[in-house]
Amino acid sequence: MVWLEKMNGRIDARFNPSERKRKLTIPVTTIVMILILTVLAKFEIINNYFQTIIVTICINAIMSASLNIVNGYMGEFSCGHGGFMATGAYISSVVSLILFKDGNSITGHALLPEGLAVIGFPICILIGGLGAMLVSLIVAIPSFKTRDDYLAIITVAANFIVTTAINNIPLVGGSRGLMGMKSVMNNMADVFDIPWILVWALVFAVFAIVSIHFLMNSTLGKGISAVKYDEISAEIMSVNTNNMKLIAFTFSSFLAGIAGGLFAHLLGFINPSSFGIMKSTESLVMVYLGGMGSLSGSVLSAIVFTILLELLRPAQILKWVIIPLILILIMEFHPEGIMGSRELTHVFPGLKKLLPKNKNEERVTEKASEGGAA
Repeated sequence: MVWLEKMNGRIDARFNPSERKRKLTIPVTTIVMILILTVLAKFEIINNYFQTIIVTICINAIMSASLNIVNGYMGEFSCGHGGFMATGAYISSVVSLILFKDGNSITGHALLPEGLAVIGFPICILIGGLGAMLVSLIVAIPSFKTRDDYLAIITVAANFIVTTAINNIPLVGGSRGLMGMKSVMNNMADVFDIPWILVWALVFAVFAIVSIHFLMNSTLGKGISAVKYDEISAEIMSVNTNNMKLIAFTFSSFLAGIAGGLFAHLLGFINPSSFGIMKSTESLVMVYLGGMGSLSGSVLSAIVFTILLELLRPAQILKWVIIPLILILIMEFHPEGIMGSRELTHVFPGLKKLLPKNKNEERVTEKASEGGAA
């Protein structure tokens, strides 16, 4: 009888209109917001300057949220995120130039019709992310036995290795940099005239946030969090900590590679010096500003940090005195950052009504009810 009641409850939940509405609320709202921003940008109600700021916020949100997987949820200390961003930027740029730009500096001609860039662009970005993931394996595997300061040293070294290697590859421009990615974006606009970089930045930012949310609320995510609290206890409880580290580190690098690809096509020109230790420092600042282990905090800090950089642009080099000073003050007087380890649903409980029910919580409730019935 208990089994039958559970089955009836699940069937009712599946066909319950209110539950279906709850599941569709956020996806529909997100799609509508992307369409509204696209239309406003198309008719220049949002000018190019503000479009660039929105795209930069999306890129920074991906970088901050992805680094938070390792530094926040897993409790490690990675300092070389800029190197994986560089890998994704260069690989996605090289692929898009070879496929869709005539007169490129690598093959001299496009391998595919330029109009196909509309379909091929997101594939190029994903290829850049996969390239960053493969490079991260070289760092992740030997770092399994290290933690804290030692991992930080390894990742900083990896950042320098990646940028130095790119600096000495003439095929991708070496220290002079690589350009031409704007032409690929223009080819897409010739087919259908919309702000493509804005659209794909919003889409990939949503993809990154949603995928991290589902990862960290899954069984794998609980294993990643277990490494943070006590690695030895996690191993005793049958958690394969090496696999957890590998998943967290490679997925984090994959998202950083996606951010790098978007960054390259936004600017149309990239140089190895753009991805040095300062770029990794920006990611660290956003993670600690938003809050360790808070996905909402990562997004909020990306917005605050990007706007702050724009406001301090007239200060030129002094902004890198002001921003670290602000970070020092935050760590001194509010060390948990904007959100701490909380999410927006903790601050505003009413938002939970818009989210689909967590399956893990449902299982816990079912087990508790079964125990009470027994």
